Amino acid sequence: MDEALEIDWEVVSPSGKPPPLPVPAWSEQDHRDLRRAKHLLENPGLAAKLAELIGGPVEKGFKLLPNGWRDTVQLASRKALMSAMEVAATTVRDRNTSRSSDFSHQVAVGATGCVGGIFGLPAMIWELPLSTSLMLRSMLDVARSEGHPPKDLITRLSCLEVFALGGPQVADDAAESAYWSVRSALSVALSDAAVFIARNGFTTEGGPAVVKLISSIAGRFGVLVSEQVAAKAIPIIGAVAGSTVNVLFMKHFQDMARGHFIVKRLENKHGQNTVIRVYDSTPLR
Repeated sequence: MDEALEIDWEVVSPSGKPPPLPVPAWSEQDHRDLRRAKHLLENPGLAAKLAELIGGPVEKGFKLLPNGWRDTVQLASRKALMSAMEVAATTVRDRNTSRSSDFSHQVAVGATGCVGGIFGLPAMIWELPLSTSLMLRSMLDVARSEGHPPKDLITRLSCLEVFALGGPQVADDAAESAYWSVRSALSVALSDAAVFIARNGFTTEGGPAVVKLISSIAGRFGVLVSEQVAAKAIPIIGAVAGSTVNVLFMKHFQDMARGHFIVKRLENKHGQNTVIRVYDSTPLR
């Protein structure tokens, strides 16, 4: 009886190996979702959006900031990222709905921006950790709405990955998507951090692998924070529209998270290599 069940793969397959399992076909909805993701991920960066908001280049604000402020921003960015992941993960509910609460998170971060805009750069020390936690909480909510469990370690680390998106290019090859460049640059650090946290749990002090990941992300996130701070330094923006700048900052990362987790969902279904090929061949709309 057992002999009758044996299969001669040399007859079935020329290579003598079992044929690969069938890959789920791409539906029209899958293609629409990927087009939407690419549109979100490859849009102009935060500086361009801020310049459109304030009616001038962000460089105007850079000139108004004191010496050494960039170091302050970088340090604050690292601390904010370290504390935000644990805070956000403990407050997100795994709700059974496909909608995310984008607007309520925008309102919350707008309130912090209103106060921060009045007090300027000194307020960044308390405002940035709070707004970063709100942004990460919103990213987890977006991830949940795209079918990713918000309490899952990989989901949480993928949200940290989002903070590196939309910053400066990490590759000189203009043909390579900025999105895939960032993911490639962070892949080893993310993997090492996941192994460390799985074994030791997450603490605000972290370990070498976690610190390396946070430092890699903070280097890019800090650039975006610098642009945000510079925009608020322009007098009329700092006094009147600090909340608007914060909302734009939040919406930028909500868009990045939406695109990122759509791609991750399609990767779970079709495999990363297939998604990369289709992504690269998908025209921007």
